[in-house]
Amino acid sequence: MLLEVRHVTRYHYAAPVRESLMEVWMQPRKTPQQRLTSFDLELDPAAQVFSYADPYGNAVYHFDVPHPHDQLTITARSVVETAAPAPLPEALDPGEWDRLKSASVLGDNFDFLRLQGFCIETDALRNFVAERGLDRLREQDPLTAIRHLSEVIYEAFDYEPGVTDAESPIDLALSARRGVCQDFAHIMITICRSWGVPARYVSGYLFTDREGGDRSDPEASHAWVEVFLPSTRWIGFDPTNNSLAGERHVSAAIGRDYADVPPSRGVYKGEAESQLAVGVNVRRARATSAEPEFIGLAGPSFARGGGRRRPGSGALLLERQQQQQQ
Repeated sequence: MLLEVRHVTRYHYAAPVRESLMEVWMQPRKTPQQRLTSFDLELDPAAQVFSYADPYGNAVYHFDVPHPHDQLTITARSVVETAAPAPLPEALDPGEWDRLKSASVLGDNFDFLRLQGFCIETDALRNFVAERGLDRLREQDPLTAIRHLSEVIYEAFDYEPGVTDAESPIDLALSARRGVCQDFAHIMITICRSWGVPARYVSGYLFTDREGGDRSDPEASHAWVEVFLPSTRWIGFDPTNNSLAGERHVSAAIGRDYADVPPSRGVYKGEAESQLAVGVNVRRARATSAEPEFIGLAGPSFARGGGRRRPGSGALLLERQQQQQQ
């Protein structure tokens, strides 16, 4: 499936701020099921853009707007060709639980087994696990247990933006039994890790099919979970929509939780309050015969006309983190 993604993030300041420094995780990943055809980052005001690969191999772009401005707009455009993952077996043998305890699995996936950040066990989570009988799922093989876990989370929570925000702990969604995909992903990751199953957070986009039952917001970015099983390697589960991650999912970044891969985050110098507006559009793209266009991860580039980049100076008075939820 050939998909076109447009992700616009706009900050408006009540008064001009002196400088903004930002990082963005918006470029789709290159995986066996996903080929990046093109990626473009447009900034207003214009700025010089640098890039690097973070510890999980994600493409991160960063820039500095070193002069007064009262608005900052980041527009990321991508074209991605996706393919459906290989079919999964109906079940795995019970010995998969023992294979998950092997030294190689534990060593290679340490970051995705550790309970930390947004993904920590709390009394509210333990109560939810007991209430829904989730520990009994471990009597089944891991693949079947995780399928059922995704279904339980889908049925237990209503999708409702505005109940939680980007910094909310899982207890807020657990108490309200409402939230968005970021909350559901964190809850699922925490339970999987407590079972000894490596699980990681995926930030990205979904070509939404409302008629097919998707309930996530088609005008927002998306988040889901990937779990590691020795017999199948990494598998994507989308508890928001009770589905496997497939060709309609576009993965932009992976991490331990949301804090590793927010769509954007940064700081600015100034006392003004800011307002954030975000718009996302994912649609089928027209086939093109143009050569693939890739943005590398070395050296500077210029976005929308460029601009000189200089080191910041002085104290950072206010910190601003992207508040878009996924």
